[in-house]
Amino acid sequence: MEVILKQDIKGLGFKDDKVKVANGYGRNFLLPKGMAVLATASMIKMHAETMKQRAYKDQKLREEAQASAQKLSQLTIQVGAKVGESGKIFGSVTNIQIAEALLKAGFTIERKHIDIQGDGIKQTGTYTAKVRLYRDITTEITFEVVSE
Repeated sequence: MEVILKQDIKGLGFKDDKVKVANGYGRNFLLPKGMAVLATASMIKMHAETMKQRAYKDQKLREEAQASAQKLSQLTIQVGAKVGESGKIFGSVTNIQIAEALLKAGFTIERKHIDIQGDGIKQTGTYTAKVRLYRDITTEITFEVVSE
């Protein structure tokens, strides 16, 4: 079954992509939740027209994302955490704290677009995370976990 996605779905595709999915997945999950529409001939024509009109806007967003990626790759942010005597963090640093630190630095990035490599961060130090700024534009940021 072919469907046109109405929103980004991790592991499947981005908004406005035409993807092939299993019949049950499309019929029982994607279509009832409004995450996709069936790719009929008329929907494909409407989708093509919409994509034509949106091409200019997409190009502008792509250029902005590339400029932000340049700035972010050179930036090192600091994330504060409560630390015990042995240097171990109470809890762990998550993408929520990184998103907040990026917001303080002037970058608005949703937390679901931040992917921390490895398991949880439980020690102070310097780490990296991948940030997706646009469909295929990602960058790695460096952040330092310091004690508060």
